[in-house]
Amino acid sequence: MSKKKNITGIMYSTDPDFQYQFEADDIQESLPPNKQDLRVQLDKKQRGGKAVTLITGFVGTTTDLEDLGKMLKAKCGVGGSVKNGEILIQGDFRDRIITLLQSMNYKVKKIGG
Repeated sequence: MSKKKNITGIMYSTDPDFQYQFEADDIQESLPPNKQDLRVQLDKKQRGGKAVTLITGFVGTTTDLEDLGKMLKAKCGVGGSVKNGEILIQGDFRDRIITLLQSMNYKVKKIGG
């Protein structure tokens, strides 16, 4: 079996000095909680009028983001999801989430209302 490298862009060139560009493995480490700057807001856009609590601004790996989302969903006792670097919690739980995140030493700001 041959090892395949992830080459982006041009697949073949007749230029003998051409250098292929390889995909960079962007492994982003999670910042410690006291360096995170999270934003918590209530969002109703494109959700059929249903309110969700939206947490944005997390810097780190998707695994750490999913773990944080899972913990927040469990503490609030509701469903939700983690998509596109954001945590969605069903319902209006802004105050509870802010106190939970502050107890975990996250820097949290409430956006809107």
